[in-house]
Amino acid sequence: MKVAIYPGTFDPITNGHLDIILRATKFVDRLVIAVSNNNKKETLFDTNERVEMIKKVIKDQNISNVEVDYFDGLLISYAKKKNANVIIRGLRAISDFEYEFQMTGMNYKLDPKIETVFLMASDKVQLISSKLIKEISALKGDVSKFVPKSVEERLKKKR
Repeated sequence: MKVAIYPGTFDPITNGHLDIILRATKFVDRLVIAVSNNNKKETLFDTNERVEMIKKVIKDQNISNVEVDYFDGLLISYAKKKNANVIIRGLRAISDFEYEFQMTGMNYKLDPKIETVFLMASDKVQLISSKLIKEISALKGDVSKFVPKSVEERLKKKR
């Protein structure tokens, strides 16, 4: 069974994340969306809110082979705990690649049995980032093209 982890902060989940999720579910038996509970990173939504939002989006999209969870600590330790043999990472630009390349190399050294697979963001969602979504929303801009409807509603409540 191919079990993959798609880790991230997902603050909030965007249509770009959803694009990667939908594409990844085509070639794995189970995809675990792993929300990072990184206390060093300041987030708009707490971990439980982010997990809840993702679960709602997954339910609305009727995706069946996805689990939503959160983790603390090393991604490789979490992947082993979930019996995952693949880590999914989305790439938008060359700047993403440099960071991801370093992380992949280190993860490989920690456990060479766990592979990392990169998916290039589709052109229609390539420029979307959670950081920009939060900024646009805070300035009362329209983010409806960039996030699922339920996430847009949550962002409006945070203004």
